[in-house]
Amino acid sequence: MTDQQLSFLNPYTHGFARVAVAVPRNRVADPVFNAAEAIKLYREAASNGAVVVAFPELGLSAYTCDDLFHQAALLDACEVALQQVVEASADIGAVAIVGLPLRVDHRLFNCAAVVASGRLLGVLPKTYLPNYGEFYEGRQFNAADSALSTDFDWHGERIPFGADLLFQCRQIPLLKLHVEICEDVWVPIPPSSYAALAGATVLVNLSASNITIGKSAYRHQLVSLHSARCLAAYLYSSAGIGESTTDLAWDGQGLIYESGEMLAESERFSNSSHIVSADVDLERVSRERMRQNSFGVSVQKHKAQLATWRTVHFDVAVPAQVPQGLLRKVERFPYVPANAKTRDERCHEVFNIQVQSLVQRMEATGIRKLVIGVSGGLDSTHALMVCAQAMDRLKLPRANILAYTMPGFATSDRTLSQAHKLMTATGCSAQEIDIRPSCLQMLKDLKHPHSDDAPQYDITFENVQAGERTSHLFRLANLHNGIVVGTGDLSELALGWCTYGVGDHMSHYNVNASVPKTLIKHLVRWVADTGQIGNDGSDVLRAILDTEVSPELIPSTPGADQPSQKTEDTIGPYELQDFNLYYTLRYGFRPTKVAFLSYTAWHDRTLGAWPDDSHDLVRNEYGLADIKRHLGTFLWRFFKTSQFKRSCVPNGPKVGSGGSLSPRGDWRAPSDSEAEVWLAELKGVPG
Repeated sequence: MTDQQLSFLNPYTHGFARVAVAVPRNRVADPVFNAAEAIKLYREAASNGAVVVAFPELGLSAYTCDDLFHQAALLDACEVALQQVVEASADIGAVAIVGLPLRVDHRLFNCAAVVASGRLLGVLPKTYLPNYGEFYEGRQFNAADSALSTDFDWHGERIPFGADLLFQCRQIPLLKLHVEICEDVWVPIPPSSYAALAGATVLVNLSASNITIGKSAYRHQLVSLHSARCLAAYLYSSAGIGESTTDLAWDGQGLIYESGEMLAESERFSNSSHIVSADVDLERVSRERMRQNSFGVSVQKHKAQLATWRTVHFDVAVPAQVPQGLLRKVERFPYVPANAKTRDERCHEVFNIQVQSLVQRMEATGIRKLVIGVSGGLDSTHALMVCAQAMDRLKLPRANILAYTMPGFATSDRTLSQAHKLMTATGCSAQEIDIRPSCLQMLKDLKHPHSDDAPQYDITFENVQAGERTSHLFRLANLHNGIVVGTGDLSELALGWCTYGVGDHMSHYNVNASVPKTLIKHLVRWVADTGQIGNDGSDVLRAILDTEVSPELIPSTPGADQPSQKTEDTIGPYELQDFNLYYTLRYGFRPTKVAFLSYTAWHDRTLGAWPDDSHDLVRNEYGLADIKRHLGTFLWRFFKTSQFKRSCVPNGPKVGSGGSLSPRGDWRAPSDSEAEVWLAELKGVPG
């Protein structure tokens, strides 16, 4: 970033940059008024921590001047107005992009002027001039490609001129700007496509798009998809109140997108000047370009053309204090949308991915029976629901699901009862197998102290039970010509919370392989709410949701309603560990950034959105010390101790962009790596 030491809670510390889109009230052919309004908004945005401020197309003159653009007095006044903005920028800590008509080589161009630190850094002319429908720009302006000069004189200084300009901030190296104008983004190959390949991370569009029915939605689609394809932030500023309504209307729509995701939108049809701001994640943009090798292939394909692009460097002081903290929504549950409608759609899609994948495996093998262990806990419950739907889709009886609940030394009455009720509601072939005799025999063979009634509840004691369950399931599959359906989830695999080999680590096909624990909870709730196994079944599912997550391998207190062994006491809260997993696996962020994002999402339960119809969800909050501690647990287990289990996982479908941990999919890593780099970086988190 810079030599300046920024605080941990400053978004600029973690690769973010605040950007703003300004929608000023203007007056047609009144550059003095328009410059004053622009400077006011420019100063306001910078005082709010922004380092980039974008204004509308031809904002210093107004877009709707028509043949007034041929009047020397207006053009002179626009140049004076631009110089006023340049001079004002000397004490404003941000770069501004303003629109104006500009004469170069005796020709008139529709331009974007880039201004910072008391200097005019460069000017980009519009490439594509619309001359159809209500647009007649070809009558007044010349296109960028027709320009003869690559610079021009401005107050005794030669200023770079052309659509091939990039602007890079010395203090924020990942901040590299390109500017295009309105129609440029509506064409099949926008100039900013090449700019992104040339290294621009923030693409800016100065627009004066008039409003017609349905156009706002189309702008959203246009900007969203273009920012996604370019793996870039995209700022779209459009003219609003004050433009002539002789024949057209204006809504002043300002948009900020990042890689397809909308971060901010201005108020449309506002009667006053305003700005909208957002913090764009420049590190995320950079990492996504690095990860998606097809982006690099595109760079190589156009290498000769990109080599001709010019870069102008500029200085901007990084704000030491940023009002409002991180100006960006960070979901507490990155795998679980907070909005009920979106969450239902997510659950429907994930569930059907799992079901269809299992259907394909059954059809490919010709096997008509599924063998599954049912514990009365979350993971096996959801896997059983997937099995039931797969049987329905194949028009096979649910009795072909051979479900076994296998109580051990620590199985509670609650989970055993839930398992039986669930199997009954599902309509599968249900059976109970007491594994304690076979476990005792193995403990005797091992000469384990517990075989002589000593209360030694070590890892051997636990894994004997987990192994016996899986061993039974595989042999039952042999006996009945079925396949064992795995139940372990993505979160457990990330943390190594599974018994290797002959244990819950192994199956013939694992439908839950890339579904995290936090999402499984909502999938089970969704199945209950949609009544897929009847009212009685929904009641059982809700009871399972209220049960403490536990492997139930160490005996509980007699008469206890809930398991005494609590998984989260050992590995940390799943809601935090799933958060850590998402940003580590999906983006490869350093631990300090993951902690900063986690703090933003979790430090105050009253801020931000929760899943809005999950009234039974405990609304926790975590301070920085707890976040750091649990992240340390995650880093140690994820990078140091658990990879050998992930190197040989069963087949299972990837369900989301958050990734999977299969070595055949998103994650290939050595089983004997160290965690020191991540743990050392974590020390940069206060607390």
